[in-house]
Amino acid sequence: MPPSKSRARRSGDRLVPLLIAHILFWILLLIGASDIGRRACAVYVALWLIGYVGSSWLLTGGLVFVSYVAILDIALVLHVFQGDVHLR
Repeated sequence: MPPSKSRARRSGDRLVPLLIAHILFWILLLIGASDIGRRACAVYVALWLIGYVGSSWLLTGGLVFVSYVAILDIALVLHVFQGDVHLR
């Protein structure tokens, strides 16, 4: 029996935060590459890879990985912009 449309929509809604977190991570890494240096970029990519590989061992790894990437995004924003970003 094919999945219902509401079930497919709910699974699609779970992908939105994943895409936002990943796109933001890679954009921030590209923006800050010249400011933070190659070594720091390599550390962030290594941390991302560790989270990616490590989340595959968990039953709910995809959900944990989204939170992990969001935390990396926060750390990257603080590192690239030397503090919090002021929104006005």
